[in-house]
Amino acid sequence: MKQQGKKTGDYNSKGRLKEILAVLKRHHITQGIQPDKLCAILEDLGPTYVKLGQIMSMRSDLIPEKYCKQLSRLRTDVKPLPFDVILEVLEQELGEDPDTAFQEIDSRPLGSASIAQVHEAVLKTGEHVVLKVQRPGIKETMAQDIALMKKAAGLLNFAVGTGDLIDFRGIIDEMWETTKEEMDFFKEAEHLELFYENQKDIQYVTCPKVYRQYSSYRLLVMSYVDGIQIDQISQLEELGYDMSEIGKKAAENYCKQILEDGFFHADPHPGNLWIAGGQIAWLDLGMAGHLSDHYKAILKRAISAILKNDIYELKNAFLSFGTPRHKINHAQLYTDLDDLVGRYMNMDFGTMNVGELMEDFLDLLKTHEISVPSDITLLARSMITMEGTLKICSPKVNMLEILTTHMSAIMMQEFDIKKEIKHSIRDIYSSSKKSLEIPAQLSDLLNITKNGQIRINLESSETRGMKETMGRHIDHLIITVLAAVFWCSSAILCLTDIQPQIFHMPWLAFAGFCLGGIFMLFLLISMIIQKKKQKR
Repeated sequence: MKQQGKKTGDYNSKGRLKEILAVLKRHHITQGIQPDKLCAILEDLGPTYVKLGQIMSMRSDLIPEKYCKQLSRLRTDVKPLPFDVILEVLEQELGEDPDTAFQEIDSRPLGSASIAQVHEAVLKTGEHVVLKVQRPGIKETMAQDIALMKKAAGLLNFAVGTGDLIDFRGIIDEMWETTKEEMDFFKEAEHLELFYENQKDIQYVTCPKVYRQYSSYRLLVMSYVDGIQIDQISQLEELGYDMSEIGKKAAENYCKQILEDGFFHADPHPGNLWIAGGQIAWLDLGMAGHLSDHYKAILKRAISAILKNDIYELKNAFLSFGTPRHKINHAQLYTDLDDLVGRYMNMDFGTMNVGELMEDFLDLLKTHEISVPSDITLLARSMITMEGTLKICSPKVNMLEILTTHMSAIMMQEFDIKKEIKHSIRDIYSSSKKSLEIPAQLSDLLNITKNGQIRINLESSETRGMKETMGRHIDHLIITVLAAVFWCSSAILCLTDIQPQIFHMPWLAFAGFCLGGIFMLFLLISMIIQKKKQKR
């Protein structure tokens, strides 16, 4: 029986692979992939790939920005499941007939996405709720698709035609981990409860309440939010709402999530922000980010450095966000950051765009090959999404202005005059102690100089690059000389009668020509490989 199951699984994998190959062939993947074509392919491959495309759109540190923008437009609605299937899942998760827990369940879905489907219902107690029901077998289907995608990662890199610019295998692994977490409805329930706890003192903010007694890994029961989506401007204004006030309060609360709570909504698009009973309701916390105290402090330092035009402090904060994959070219990083900050400092503060700023910083991370934790890139994409939402509902609200104002208020609250005086006294003492050592150090330096022992080491990434290039050229020259020596020696040996002979030439001459040919072949291969690396 086990063997039969394995054969069936292999058959399913082969069948799915044929479907994928048919879609790729239909879209002429061998002719390269542009952003719009990639979106079309993912949509044709089904809900699993649509979901992965949505997650890919959040990782502009790993894939080019033009792909992120196109992928963020992927549709979220998919073909709904039959209501009978929903009832089967409910019975499995509740362990009893759904009629025992619910008075009524609306058969028409409120929404149908790649992972789950949402329905309205009424509990036996009369409370109006929302049921988020996971699609049956979605985890197994996605796992199968992920395995096939990892096998095809090399082909995708080749098809895109951008070399190693897109690390498909790396983003597939990370997306799978993110998606598995989003499929765990217990995790989303924890997010909702944590969000409610963080915002309970904010009167104008709310989120759905979780009904734990009915919820499970594949079923999430939440209170129904009866409201209007934040981008339905005409409806909200007819009810007397001030869109500017809504935008400011939404932005202020979002800044609180980042700078104070360290727990933020990672996908604040208009569909996830509703106005209900005079409150801003944050929905769908399946995707949320966490910022440790360490990263919150770095973020504050970075914003403060930008406002002060302190490039040295900004560079330190920038490097603190991630881990360099290679040795950093500090001079070039200073120049790039100075250009970036200078460009934004010349703007009017009210016109500064935090989304563009975050995109530019992510581009710098890629340029200088600095890897950052997924929560940092998730924050960057989340801020870009939030600013896009504000542009729709309250165009006059400036995200960066509110962010800096909020941070200034926090810094004032955290300011402790006694602590600052102690730090200042400690710094003065440390500086005065070091200043006393300067004469002795100068004396030692003069003695070393007098005795001819001084030595200055200067090194830069450009110098190292030139050394490596010269080293390769010298290696190529040596190989060429060796090949020429073998060929010339062999030509001279051809004038002798040394026996035995191969192809009418002495065996030593034949061996010399072969060795020279091997050296030249090795040289050609190494040059081709080197050219490919330079193109990447």
